[in-house]
Amino acid sequence: MIVGLELLEMDFTRKLSFLVFLLCVLISLKNQNAETKKGSQAVSWSPYDAPSIFADPSPSWPMFLSTKLEKKVEEPDNLGSLRYDYYNESCPQAEQIIRTTVQELYKLRPNVSAALLRLVFHDCFVEGCDASVLLDAVNGIDSEKDSPPNESLKGFDLIDIIKLELEEACPGVVSCADIVVLAARESVVLAGGPFYPLHTGRRDSTVSFSEVAAYELPSPQDDLYKTIASFASRGFNGRETVALLGAHSTGMIHCKFFLNRLYNFAGTDEPDPSMDTEFLALLRSRCNNSHASSSPSSSPSSSSSPSLSPSPSSVIDSFSPSSLPLETGMKMDYEGPGLGFGTLYYQSLLQGRGILYVDQQLTAGEETENWVRAYASDVSLFRRDFALAMMKLSNLQVLTEPRGQVRLNCRLVI
Repeated sequence: MIVGLELLEMDFTRKLSFLVFLLCVLISLKNQNAETKKGSQAVSWSPYDAPSIFADPSPSWPMFLSTKLEKKVEEPDNLGSLRYDYYNESCPQAEQIIRTTVQELYKLRPNVSAALLRLVFHDCFVEGCDASVLLDAVNGIDSEKDSPPNESLKGFDLIDIIKLELEEACPGVVSCADIVVLAARESVVLAGGPFYPLHTGRRDSTVSFSEVAAYELPSPQDDLYKTIASFASRGFNGRETVALLGAHSTGMIHCKFFLNRLYNFAGTDEPDPSMDTEFLALLRSRCNNSHASSSPSSSPSSSSSPSLSPSPSSVIDSFSPSSLPLETGMKMDYEGPGLGFGTLYYQSLLQGRGILYVDQQLTAGEETENWVRAYASDVSLFRRDFALAMMKLSNLQVLTEPRGQVRLNCRLVI
């Protein structure tokens, strides 16, 4: 009997030892897997992991990165050394300075939101987000500013002012390319759109691409086929294209960009038949045939550069809206600034009230019209998709160290 108990005890001991061994193996494998995941997250993080695209901007926004969203995408291959909080040690207040400065400028002139939002698109769509659009023409080098699609582009003086603030706090640290994408993000928030996290660490281009800007930037006169093809050349699918055009929820559109739709559409001497008749009358009341040969009013924001010698605060104080000429055109947010960012834009398209031809054309295709209807009825879906598309736009073909440079003056190569 005693021998039997001893055998049972030995058998139990062996089984217990084996279980302990298995437990150790499992713990080891789990730790290895955790380290692998940790390492991969350090170099690759999917923007679809960030519910903070719906949250208000906050210094602690990375804490929002815990909730998983359904869809996954691959991280772009060209991000290089971009990372979150890139300036955490070299200029920890960088993003706050940009946010505060944009907010102060917005109080003086609310249309800065549209200017900065358009500026990031025109920069990133042409050879990537490298601040090449900010360069002036010097030493025989053509400037992207002088290309036809950029003649009415504004916001250059806004970037100059933000740069002055950053140079005072952290000389030679923050790139103009990062300023452009971060300022655009703050402009989206001020216009009523979503906040979204961004990598930083971009470097500035030493060359300009005026010919690319002249021929490859999408036109407000493009039909649906051209628009889809143009955005596809930059890696955007139909859904992302429809979402990005939601940026037209804010800003002023000069008459010359849609005048042909009002009086002589496609050479017919008739208005665009897709336009709502009441809306046509409204636009004609703002824009008559006398605007046909006029060009957008010049503005300090498109040409003049603040002196680099005054203090940043004095530059902002002199930024008076009363000194700016009035533009003749139509506000994209004609139903009220900051109200229903995106949703009202898509609802207007379904009613035949798109101001630009390129916008109204989104209802000309089955797939794109489906997304127009989806965004018109679901503001959360639009805000999510728009934020993700802006994150993708902001990461196009970026330059990272050791390529490029950090300009001291955003208009000039050092």
